[in-house]
Amino acid sequence: MKKTILLTLLSGFMMYSCGKKTQEKKAPIAQNVESKIIDTQTYAIIDKAKITHLSWDVEVDFEQKIIKGSATYDIDNNKANEIYFDTEKITIDSVYVGEGRKAVFHLGDQHPVKGKALRIEITPEDKKVTIFYKTSPNANALQWLEPSQTHDKKQPCLLTQGEAILTRSYIPIQDTPSIRITYDAKVKVPKELMAVMSATNPKVKSKDGMYTFKMDQAIAPYLIALAVGDFEYKAIDQRTGVYAERGQLKSAAWELADMGKMLKVAENLYGEYPWKQYDVLILPPSFPFGGMENPRLTFATPTIIVGDRSLTNLIAHELAHSWSGNLITNATWDDFWLNEGFTVYFERRIMEAMEGREYADMLAVIGYQDLEYAMRSMPEKFTSLYVDFEGTNPDDGFSAVPYDKGYLFLKMLEDKYGREKFDVFVKKYFHDNKFQTMTTERFITYLKANLIGKEDVRYLQEWIYAKGWPKDIVKPVSSKFILVEEQLKADMQTLATGQKIVAVKRQWSTNEWIHYIRLLQVAKLTPETMSKLDVMYNFTNSHNAEIQCAWFEKTFLTKYEKAYPQAKKYLIHVGRIKFLEPLYLALKETEQITIAKEIYKEAKFNYHPLAKDFVEQLLEIK
Repeated sequence: MKKTILLTLLSGFMMYSCGKKTQEKKAPIAQNVESKIIDTQTYAIIDKAKITHLSWDVEVDFEQKIIKGSATYDIDNNKANEIYFDTEKITIDSVYVGEGRKAVFHLGDQHPVKGKALRIEITPEDKKVTIFYKTSPNANALQWLEPSQTHDKKQPCLLTQGEAILTRSYIPIQDTPSIRITYDAKVKVPKELMAVMSATNPKVKSKDGMYTFKMDQAIAPYLIALAVGDFEYKAIDQRTGVYAERGQLKSAAWELADMGKMLKVAENLYGEYPWKQYDVLILPPSFPFGGMENPRLTFATPTIIVGDRSLTNLIAHELAHSWSGNLITNATWDDFWLNEGFTVYFERRIMEAMEGREYADMLAVIGYQDLEYAMRSMPEKFTSLYVDFEGTNPDDGFSAVPYDKGYLFLKMLEDKYGREKFDVFVKKYFHDNKFQTMTTERFITYLKANLIGKEDVRYLQEWIYAKGWPKDIVKPVSSKFILVEEQLKADMQTLATGQKIVAVKRQWSTNEWIHYIRLLQVAKLTPETMSKLDVMYNFTNSHNAEIQCAWFEKTFLTKYEKAYPQAKKYLIHVGRIKFLEPLYLALKETEQITIAKEIYKEAKFNYHPLAKDFVEQLLEIK
């Protein structure tokens, strides 16, 4: 998942227990004694009773904005008399265990982060649990879009987002990455629409709106995903393809035409692709992230469709997650850096193989800039790779730290031991630990045994557990960015003399333009200077969302009001939190909070619940 800072607010609802209120204020913390995994974000006690397979049978109701139906689980029962599930804003109608025996169940008190514990009474012999339920229209994982909010503006759309702990808001489940389950599903949707999941998927719409799915490889619960919309499919090659609305399908397929090549490059680096099919679903612009690595079906923002294939490194990132995150999964969200650090490293190796070292270097520099911002702005407790999230929503710690500090740690190991030796280690790591969960402690043990040997490893403590910057960090550089910096210097000198800027002589990549705009010093800019830059480079009217975001941040910081109408349209149209954060923050920091609130009032209907929560907390909207 693309890095961002999320601030999720959870609200409480009435308690249910077989139609009666209950007062179960304390629920135990999940603990796997055998592997020493303790996940503070779940109520499940997986040593006692653990789910192994889900059969999901539901109907998607767009009128009520709910999902209703049943979740049937096969369970690994270790002589337990009860089993715990995680829920959030879910109404439980009834529960059955064994071969159809109605069960007694209890919903605990609302926790501000974890939701409510669902405790079901079972016998030591029970191997199956079925939960009949319905979701809330305000479920945190669900975004319901009206036709006007989609690309073609003809049909509504639904998308789910389970990471980190949101799956529990649309499926009562043991919502912890410390377990892996297989699943099958039957999903009924309006017949005009198509349903797709992180599983085997249809290539054409069904006639009756009924869809069946199967995921026979065990995945973490947060990777279960569903999208329903007016989608069509276009194959890239035998293993890759694109889903999108009809009006965007052709451009999306062109933009992602190198996916098959990208997949082969990834395999050449670190082993066979383990998930059979790799498809990408282009979602409406309100999708809150750049991408989400749901197995077999990446969910992606339409902001990567820019007509020049310059932003496909996002697909490289989500593809890399097929190994780091999906194949080997962080055991708890405390270990999140294991997912993202490896993925960023893998992404940049893919892009280096496809586009050259200079391209990968630019990505590394941009990532380092993001890391510098995160290290300044995040609470200190979130500046280490391993983070203890007990009592905290893990979304609050999602920033460039696990991504780019994690990448720099792995790059340090590559430099220290040599690329050839490090590649052997990474490939072996993916092979030896496939379809398993990984803790930071276990990773360190594996690292010592398979790469470091008996060398002094005190640097591991500083890199992984210490807060702040490691002493031996190496700042990445880019030869192309040096040329960008020279161009910027020349442009600013030219503007200072009142002369017209001479346009850039060669075509720049997105990353070069982002670097150029980021280096503009607000203290030296005036609205007049901004206008002259805009006349020459047409930043305000760019069709590239990354470039526009960087530019509109400077627009608000310098109060270049000529660009405000376009910046407002941008904020209304785009719901990706990575873009919302710097723009609303720039308005807030320059005491333009009234403008920020006016824009949000109009834009919020297009935002995902996570995006709404983030902006409302940032702007202190109650």
